[in-house]
Amino acid sequence: MEKIIEAIIEGGKATTGPPLGPALGPLGVNAAQVVAKINEATQDFSGIKVPVKVRINKESKTFTVEVGSPPTAELIKKELGIQKGASSKESAAGDIAIDKLVKVARAKKNSLGKSLRETLKEVLGSCVSMGITVSGRNAKEILKEVDSGKHDSLFAG
Repeated sequence: MEKIIEAIIEGGKATTGPPLGPALGPLGVNAAQVVAKINEATQDFSGIKVPVKVRINKESKTFTVEVGSPPTAELIKKELGIQKGASSKESAAGDIAIDKLVKVARAKKNSLGKSLRETLKEVLGSCVSMGITVSGRNAKEILKEVDSGKHDSLFAG
């Protein structure tokens, strides 16, 4: 018999308090071990909220931890070191290099894109929505360049 606990946790900062502790306690699994495993698995997402699933075998008291992908906007904000996107169309929230956006695209596990190029286009779309420029230019211009193959060298490796 398997029980699944889902929670949104700040990367590397899970605790045995709510929401995990109260959910884990009645199942007889070592909550400290679960939290340590979650923190280990989410340390790269420090400062970002990430979805986590803990699958617990109620008979053997064993567990597995699955870490989802944070929202694209959260990854972009982390790369830029900002708290939120632009509040108006007149001012950009920040400027990011395209190679950093490729890094964000690689981190997206739940993307609908079938390739890194398609995922990068999703990330660029988020930049448009957030009012973020890419290498000093409008993200829509960069989107067109990605479509035309101008940035294909970024997808190697």
